[in-house]
Amino acid sequence: MGSEGPKSVVIHVSGFKKFQGVAENPTETIVKNIKGFVEKKELPACLTLGSCTVLETAGDGARPALYKTMDSGVSTTDSTTNEQVVWLHLGVNSGALKFAIERQAINEATFRCPDEFGWQPQQLPIIAEDGGTSRARETSCSTEAIHKILKKKGYDVAISDDAGRFVCNYVYYHSLRFAEEKGHKSLFVHVPLFSRVDEETQMRFVASLLEAIAATC
Repeated sequence: MGSEGPKSVVIHVSGFKKFQGVAENPTETIVKNIKGFVEKKELPACLTLGSCTVLETAGDGARPALYKTMDSGVSTTDSTTNEQVVWLHLGVNSGALKFAIERQAINEATFRCPDEFGWQPQQLPIIAEDGGTSRARETSCSTEAIHKILKKKGYDVAISDDAGRFVCNYVYYHSLRFAEEKGHKSLFVHVPLFSRVDEETQMRFVASLLEAIAATC
């Protein structure tokens, strides 16, 4: 079929800063430290860890920074190569005891509290051109296959169809739409607090997640 061997995968990772009720966001720590962590491991030859960005926990006000990050991921990609770009977004679910792979995002912003820029939308479409607040966008990543790999490695992880209606869902919806337009992929994964699942386990989980994404692209 004209395939030139395994596809090269570049994964750009983002997390969030603190927000109301979460003074220390584990995803900020993970994203800041993941490059150093994976350098100690032997990553698959086809996998490159791209940018690692910590975003403000905000919707509309932080949107330019989100698009700047995603745009830079595309501009560094050589269109002549067989390269797949994936945007992996990490967010915290402070009530969770396990990891959750989010299958979809909904076109609705209903923030339970103001974001870090003071914005608190209620039942607003995230992207008006997409229609109403019931519109969903699904990831083109192989969530079932990724889940299977991570379970086999012993991680307590589930597949979720509800990323909430706060900033995590807001960012994921924008990212899924952008990725679809560019012919690439986006995935959101929720992690627990470090008090529920310790930092070392979460670092190992994210490293395994990167490998699982690359293996299933």
